[in-house]
Amino acid sequence: MSTPYPFTAIVGQDDLRLGLLLNAVSPAVGGVLVRGEKGTAKSTAVRALAALMPEVSVVPGCRFSCDPASPDPACPDGPHAEAAGVSRAARTVELPVGASEDRLVGALDIERALSEGVKAFEPGLLADAHRGILYVDEVNLLHDHLVDLLLDAAAMGASYVEREGVSVRHAARFLLVGTMNPEEGELRPQLLDRFGLTVEVAASRDTDERVEVVRRRLAYDDDPEGFAARWAEEETALRERIAAARALLPRVVLGDGVLRQIAATCAAFEVDGMRADIVMARTATALAAWAGREEVTADDVRQAALLALPHRRRRNPFDAPGLDEDKLDQTLDEAGPQENNDGDDDPDPGPDGGGDGGGGGGVPPQADGDRTPPQDSEGDDTPSQAPESAPDAPGRSAGAEQQPVAAAEPFRTKMLSVPGLGEGAAGRRSRARTAHGRTTGAVRPQGALTKLHLSATVQAAAPHQRARGRSGRGLVVRRDDLRQATREGREGNLVLFVVDASGSMAARQRMSAVKGAVLSLLLDAYQRRDKVGLVTFRGKEAEVALPPTSSVDAAAARLESLPTGGRTPLAAGLLKAHDVLRVERLRDPSRRPLLVVVTDGRATGGPEPVALAGRAARLHQAEGTASVVVDCESGYVRLGLAGELARELGGTAVTLDELRADSIAGLVKDVTAAGRAA
Repeated sequence: MSTPYPFTAIVGQDDLRLGLLLNAVSPAVGGVLVRGEKGTAKSTAVRALAALMPEVSVVPGCRFSCDPASPDPACPDGPHAEAAGVSRAARTVELPVGASEDRLVGALDIERALSEGVKAFEPGLLADAHRGILYVDEVNLLHDHLVDLLLDAAAMGASYVEREGVSVRHAARFLLVGTMNPEEGELRPQLLDRFGLTVEVAASRDTDERVEVVRRRLAYDDDPEGFAARWAEEETALRERIAAARALLPRVVLGDGVLRQIAATCAAFEVDGMRADIVMARTATALAAWAGREEVTADDVRQAALLALPHRRRRNPFDAPGLDEDKLDQTLDEAGPQENNDGDDDPDPGPDGGGDGGGGGGVPPQADGDRTPPQDSEGDDTPSQAPESAPDAPGRSAGAEQQPVAAAEPFRTKMLSVPGLGEGAAGRRSRARTAHGRTTGAVRPQGALTKLHLSATVQAAAPHQRARGRSGRGLVVRRDDLRQATREGREGNLVLFVVDASGSMAARQRMSAVKGAVLSLLLDAYQRRDKVGLVTFRGKEAEVALPPTSSVDAAAARLESLPTGGRTPLAAGLLKAHDVLRVERLRDPSRRPLLVVVTDGRATGGPEPVALAGRAARLHQAEGTASVVVDCESGYVRLGLAGELARELGGTAVTLDELRADSIAGLVKDVTAAGRAA
């Protein structure tokens, strides 16, 4: 087994280390989510934490790590006779993003269950992680069905495995630690709320600190054992401090005054539910124990809020996590008892015993993906901006570049789906053959049986019972009789937006509505687990503003800063989209694309722009790309150019009003692929 990098050798990253150590002191805090850019020691710190965790006592031979002092009465390996336990190191179990359901929760031997009535069970990762750490790297990329299983286990402290009426239950209480890069997409709100704490990490911009990071890493790579030996004393001291804090934890007093501060803070920041209050109380108690105190102070509450509330403040994926620290201080001052604000006690929250109490979990640095709307008040009288009057105001030059316009308020959109039956990644948009969903048939299993089709299996085995010498009540089942259920669910698609940013769209009121519509579709794509991409066209060319990604907030940021003006190279936009889709088909052939063209349908610039745009549209139609045109034409006189473009694409045209889910213009519009309109 390779030597892990020492926890105490990690340079900087105080918030990250503090969040992990507080969970080591009090696992009831509920785990930690580590958000940050790649290469910031996220995984290194999590793996190093395992060496600091106290050993656990387990029942000898129990595959489910039962505590000998209070064994699980429902343990599949039980009942356990009274016996002395054996100690072992706490485990860190890693859940791969591509793991199967059976690998996570375990699997039953269906053949033995049917023929012998024996619950032959092979434990999964949840059983291995019981009383230890369950680590999910890139947790935001975890498949939905695994997320659901993880949520159930985290909420109930137990895992249930059921196959056609045969069920097994075992305890599954673990410290959940996840890492993620926000550029690759956000977490579902349900899973986000399950993490007790969240910390933001970023690479240091200090030259000396970066030099020290490289120096230590090179030394570790050259001689892992020798490097770990040089940090052994610090590791031992930190391990002893964790043990001392754990011993002190039951004696820490959470007074009514600080409890009122916690409740007032959660109410002031309008967090959903009561989990935030409970997590803050547990975190503040752990902070006091970590500092060696038996009473929680207002500084502990402040630090707990900065760690426990930012991710619970997000209302949609375009919101940047973080707290207004001035508002936090004001709330604590108004609600807190004066005796806790005298400054006599230093909570000493830093993982090395030093540092101030206001560092961890605060507002993260503003990255490129953070959505910050430009200043655009109604009283803005900047001469370079046109008034909010009629679109395409007279006397306005279509070739002049306009400043970015803020998006209108997003709304709930109708569902746009790709026709046919796909086989792409699990999601919530288009019909597909999936591992989960309604049962549509049965086939012979090609590998391990995961979803038994009971009636088909019985029908396959029934004709052979006399030949197999059946004499009792049990059914004689052979491997060849087993049938795998085929299921139909929903898949996620690649939604590629092609947005017209030319002068004909540059009227402030219209562009604001257009951006609001695209933002609404992006929010819908986030909820349906799609990948998204953004192509814009204006002036003389088109560009890929955002290559296909799972990060819809990055697409929202590109959209927000999108300038407008110039001619309308519609053909260039469609051809650029064709290039993007061609490359993506090679990378992920199972993920079907949905092309969303947002334009008024005009095409100007260059020789024969209309004919060239038509040929580019028919190129998409020939390849069967499902498409929809969002018609942005406004005014009393309409040319119907967007509808004509939709016909050339072999798709569907919808107006901005028809795009709204609450519109009475029509029901859900399925996108029509080329060649299937009839």
